[in-house]
Amino acid sequence: MMKIIGIGLLALGLIWLQRKLYGKWWAKNLDIRLEFTKKSLFEGEKGELLEIIENGKRLPLPMLKVKFQTDRNLHFTDAGGSRVTDLYYRNDIFQVKGRERITRKLEFTAAKRGYYRIHNIDLVAADLFLSTEMVESRQTEQYFYVYPAPFVSEIFRKSLQQLSGELLTRKYFPEDPFEYRGIREYQPYDDMRSINWKASARTGELKVNQKSCTSLNTVRIFFNIEDSGILKKDDAVEAALQITAGLAAFFLHQGSRAACYGNGRDILDRAPVLLNAGAGAGQLQQIYRALARVDTKQETADFSACFEQELMNMPPGAATIFVSPNAYDSFTALLERYRRTDPDFLWFYPLSKTDKPPELSDEWKTNVIILPIERS
Repeated sequence: MMKIIGIGLLALGLIWLQRKLYGKWWAKNLDIRLEFTKKSLFEGEKGELLEIIENGKRLPLPMLKVKFQTDRNLHFTDAGGSRVTDLYYRNDIFQVKGRERITRKLEFTAAKRGYYRIHNIDLVAADLFLSTEMVESRQTEQYFYVYPAPFVSEIFRKSLQQLSGELLTRKYFPEDPFEYRGIREYQPYDDMRSINWKASARTGELKVNQKSCTSLNTVRIFFNIEDSGILKKDDAVEAALQITAGLAAFFLHQGSRAACYGNGRDILDRAPVLLNAGAGAGQLQQIYRALARVDTKQETADFSACFEQELMNMPPGAATIFVSPNAYDSFTALLERYRRTDPDFLWFYPLSKTDKPPELSDEWKTNVIILPIERS
C-alpha cells in the first residue's frame, strides 16, 4: 500500500515539476511567424501564407495552437479549424519537437480588392500530460494588397484602342518641334513662337506651324465613387476602380505620365486619393496600392471640394478622363464647367445590369462612354 502511495506521490511530483518547467520555459526560443509569399495579387489570383514555427530549445511542445484572424475575403483552401463570421478565424494545431522547424503553406484565393492585415498571433501550448494550458499573444504586422482585377469589357478594350488612335493623339500628344504637318490659324492659347510670319504676311491673318506629335505627355484620371442612393451600387463602384486601374496601366505602359485622383478614402489615413503625375512601373504600383486601400465602407469625400481646383488647372498637353457610376447634379455641373476648358474629355460610366443609363442631354454623347458590367 505504501508503495502505491509512493508511486502516486512521485507521479504527482513529476506532473507538478513538468508543469512548472513548461510554465516557465515553453515560450523561450519559440519563434512564430506569418509571411505572405507575395505582397500583392490581383482579384481572383491565388496566393500563399506561410506559418513558420521554430522551437530553438530542447523542450518539446506536444500541443501548440496558433491562432490568428484576417479578412473573410481571403478564401483559404484548407479550412482546418477555421470559422468565418465577419472575419476569418484560423486555429491550427501542431506538435513541435525540440530543435524543430515547421513550415506550413496555407493556400488562398484573393476574392476581393482590398488591403489586408494580420496584427496578432495567439498561442496556446500544453504540457506533456495536456493537463494545463499556457497562453500568450504576440504582435505582428503582416500586410497584403489585392489590386483591382482588369475590367472585362469589349467596349472598354475598343475604347482604349481609340484612345491611342490618331484623333486623340493629335489633340493630347505633345508636339515634335522638328516635324511639321501643316499650317493652321492662330488660336489664343498658341505660343507666339509658333507663328509662321511668312504665311501670316501672305494671307493677312496670323498662322502657326502645326507640328507632328510623338508621345502622350500626361493623362489625368479622376474617379468619383460617391454612392448616396438608397440602393447601393457596389458592383459599379468596384468596376469604377477596376476601370481606373486599367486606364493607368494602359497609359503608363504606353510610356505616358499618369495622375490619379479620387474621392474614395484610404483605409489607413481616411484621405482621398491624390497621386500627382508620374511615369513607369513605380507610379503604376502606387496607383494600384492606392486603389486597393480605398475603403468603400467610409463616406466618400466631396468630389468638387477636393478636386475642382486641380481639375481646372489643366497642364498643357494633358488628357483628362473621368470614371464614375454617378450622374448627380453637382458632379455633372462641375463637368459642364470643365467642358468650357476642355470639350474633349472622356467619362467612363460603369453600368450594372440592374441600373438605368444616366439621363444626359445629347451634347454629352461624345464625352460619355457607357460600360456595361459583364461579370458579377
